[in-house]
Amino acid sequence: MKINIIDTGFFKLDGGAMFGVVPKVLWNKHNPADEKNLCSWAMRCLLIEEGDRLVLIDTGMGDKQDSKFFGFYDLHGDATLLSSIRKAGYAAEDITDVVLTHLHFDHVGGAISKSKNGERLAPTFSNATYWSNESHWNWAIHPNPREKASFLKENILPIQESGQLKFIGPQQSPFQFMDFINVNGHTEQMMLPVIHYKNKKIIYAADLIPSSYHMALPWVMSYDVRPLITMKEKEDLLTLALKESAILLFEHDPVYEAATVEQTEKGIRIKERGNLSIFLS
Repeated sequence: MKINIIDTGFFKLDGGAMFGVVPKVLWNKHNPADEKNLCSWAMRCLLIEEGDRLVLIDTGMGDKQDSKFFGFYDLHGDATLLSSIRKAGYAAEDITDVVLTHLHFDHVGGAISKSKNGERLAPTFSNATYWSNESHWNWAIHPNPREKASFLKENILPIQESGQLKFIGPQQSPFQFMDFINVNGHTEQMMLPVIHYKNKKIIYAADLIPSSYHMALPWVMSYDVRPLITMKEKEDLLTLALKESAILLFEHDPVYEAATVEQTEKGIRIKERGNLSIFLS
């Protein structure tokens, strides 16, 4: 198995929204805000080659929105989804599967691209099966007022229209090397991939634990639709990571790709953090 980090650039979000009820005097020590109270966050995807499967997990924000949209989020950095895939030695046509943890724009935006003349939207990965689950899909295409701005129809509907969409059922996986944990605090039925790599487990934490700064249970994003459930799901995931000596992979941490955990007097906390390659060697 080969595993590649796929960087798709950085974007900015309000620090208060990212850390919820946690006072700025605490979170600003970890990810300092700019003069607009915005912090930089990564959009870190994962590419897994195993046998004849080349599986991409999440797709970042993409580049098809207009300048006004990107102005809200200050998209920055040199890396893009396709440039990072090429850097890893692959082409878009090589991708066999795209796993979408959930359908918020910063996770699914790169899944769909404009045609060269800009008149048509189509899947970026023409040979891939796109994987979601039916509960989350229905949640996204009939959005509630709180999440409506995150579920953009141009990111979602073309996947189904292409015929490339398939659903993963409860307690199921189309991959022998990957299982899923479904969680409901951030949004309905977000899927967290658990990758079995040699004798290790890698948990792609998506937006349940978006960064290494979100390890403490009360450090929950204001974006979550069910924050109390998020806290319980975080506790369960951290307990699992401790028990299984698993590696946590952070999708949005601006500095650290991954971490291991240990039990402390304050609860389960980070033992070591750094690039994923450190933990796989």
